[in-house]
Amino acid sequence: MGYQKLGRTSSHRRATLRRMVTALFEQESIMTTAAKAKAVQPIAEKMITWGKKGDLHAKRQVFQYLTDESVAKKVLDAVAPRYTNRQGGYTRIMKAAPRRGDAAPMVVLELVEPDVVD
Repeated sequence: MGYQKLGRTSSHRRATLRRMVTALFEQESIMTTAAKAKAVQPIAEKMITWGKKGDLHAKRQVFQYLTDESVAKKVLDAVAPRYTNRQGGYTRIMKAAPRRGDAAPMVVLELVEPDVVD
């Protein structure tokens, strides 16, 4: 099976996934179709794992993949340290109402244990 093509060329698919992973870390929750969320989830988990690792190579991998430097810094400095005691499962997919125009199954992809702001 490998991966989902999402009806795009390889370069368009890669750009879409990079943009969506960046948006997920920037907003900590995004609403998207179920197929896209299932494609984004393992990539986002890998970014957090690299952030937890914290060595130079892992940091460069995060900066290389994410499209916004400030979001990459946020992953390394704020998001990854939240999951030091967790072995995986950093994101969750929750079903939402179908999209109005074409009834595509929509989901909310979010980080587990959201950042608590007082």
